[in-house]
Amino acid sequence: QVQLVESGGGLVQAGGSRTLSCAPSGGTFSSFAMGWFRQAPGKEREFVAAISWIAGMTFYADSVKGRFNISRDTAKNTLYLQMNSLKPEDTAVYYCTSSSKPYAIVKHTAWNEYDSWGQGTQVTVSS
Repeated sequence: QVQLVESGGGLVQAGGSRTLSCAPSGGTFSSFAMGWFRQAPGKEREFVAAISWIAGMTFYADSVKGRFNISRDTAKNTLYLQMNSLKPEDTAVYYCTSSSKPYAIVKHTAWNEYDSWGQGTQVTVSS
């Protein structure tokens, strides 16, 4: 398992944008599938988006489709989540995660399909 480190969280006004980053600590990504989950207080961890590290194919939760964009820079070995048109209900701790399963077979929305997790970064959207 690789140690993942997220950054970019903070306070943002509703309607604003924020970009989260994720990079491996002391190594490189060697996973097939990468993703972002989030967890709001008192709620279960929720799938946000997934991407194939090699081919760049993407998949989004309906709640963020059209507003969020997941991407990766293989040269910089970094995963991103660009969040636009943020809403107060997007407030949560956002987690970067990776899976050793191929993108084509991993169940993207299931948190237990992923092997490594970051410590999370707080995103707070004020109304």
